[in-house]
Amino acid sequence: MGPVLETARLILRPPVEADFDAWAAFMADPVAARFVGGVQPRTIAWRGMAAIAGSWALRGYGMFSVIERESGRWIGRIGPWMPPDWPGPEIAYGLARAAWGRGYATEGVTAAINFAFDTLGWAEVIHCIDEENPASRKVARRLGATNRGRCQLPPPYAEDKIEIWGQTVGKWRAENL
Repeated sequence: MGPVLETARLILRPPVEADFDAWAAFMADPVAARFVGGVQPRTIAWRGMAAIAGSWALRGYGMFSVIERESGRWIGRIGPWMPPDWPGPEIAYGLARAAWGRGYATEGVTAAINFAFDTLGWAEVIHCIDEENPASRKVARRLGATNRGRCQLPPPYAEDKIEIWGQTVGKWRAENL
């Protein structure tokens, strides 16, 4: 199955089939899905969830399903992501609109970064952020990441205007101990 990370308000665990309806609703929301691949019909959303679950089987890591501890609701996905030809070891994040504005992204990404550095042994993490996504840039800044400039993602995202934000394990530990 994989590890479970717990924060004060969240549980991060590998995705399970029971997450699918909430996952599909997230990917059907044009506002929430805008910067995480765009609106997807249920069949494509299933493929996306299966790819993330498959990353756990193939690589021993992948994005976590984010569960709101108080309600037990699936509210998004956060975690390590590095498919072939990706620009680096990413901690990606996307939350359902109902979870926005509560600090959940910062809280969940903090746990995922600690996992990447402490368990996976990554030396750095990046965040691939669309230039038109100020909310994600705000989260990255809050986490201590810096803008490293523009980057081109592999197809089918090659036309997206992406900035790479990132930091090293040394910087992270110096600012978070």
